[in-house]
Amino acid sequence: MSEQFRLASVNVNGVRAAYRKGMADWLSECAADVVALQEVRATTEQLIELVNSCWHIEHDEAEEKGRAGVALLSKTKPLLVRRGIGGEAAAAGGRWLEADYQIGDKTVTVVSVYMHSGEVDTPRQEQKWAMFEAMTARLNELYSVTDYVAIVGDLNVGHRELDIKNWRGNCKKSGFLPAERSYFDAFFGAKGEDITCVDGTVKTGLGYTDVGRKYAGEVDGPYTWWSNRGQAFDNDTGWRIDYHVVTPALAAVVVDYKVARYPNYDARWSDHAPVIADYKI
Repeated sequence: MSEQFRLASVNVNGVRAAYRKGMADWLSECAADVVALQEVRATTEQLIELVNSCWHIEHDEAEEKGRAGVALLSKTKPLLVRRGIGGEAAAAGGRWLEADYQIGDKTVTVVSVYMHSGEVDTPRQEQKWAMFEAMTARLNELYSVTDYVAIVGDLNVGHRELDIKNWRGNCKKSGFLPAERSYFDAFFGAKGEDITCVDGTVKTGLGYTDVGRKYAGEVDGPYTWWSNRGQAFDNDTGWRIDYHVVTPALAAVVVDYKVARYPNYDARWSDHAPVIADYKI
């Protein structure tokens, strides 16, 4: 017997501020089985105080207060939890949180990830490169040990020109660098095959699926983040940088996907919109 599994993800841009602006109402109404949060920017104690007691809470808190932080909220307690991802990429924590959940007779691994934003020719970009390397290795490992994996969250890169409204002006900026986008070419390339990437390098395909692009098709967006500057939100001048990156077994059972764009600027409780997918497992 199949069971529907709703997985939501959102960069909250500071969970305490998000709660003041209306996140609590969304959380109570989203009907998700698991909610992945990024950029929590709070202590575990503060997160527990905010979130309704009906949720089980796992949190990977950043060492530096007020920065990063990822969490997983779930209706049931996970079977197993793992925190962090290799070496330099995880030096400050709060970037990678894995949990295994029992969904019917299947085990589903969910990862909440908050990729470094980066900045060209700075240490921040070096951290981003390191995390992409660690992420590539971990995606390979997860693929080899379990069929049902969903890596979700703010990956801070628009993969293709369809993913950024003003892509021409961002080709030399972190978030749309060809070398960054090449990792996504590999993530979504056929498993084990050589993939010629957008930057001309050749990488090995990892075999994952971009649920957002698969479901939306070859259209602009749908965007998940808008700058607070100017009229970006009102004009839908956005970026699609929040993803559901899933294994083939999960990709085959997607029954719905949406970006829960706010009805207007004043209704926003984050500069990112929630991304929600339903899987019939």
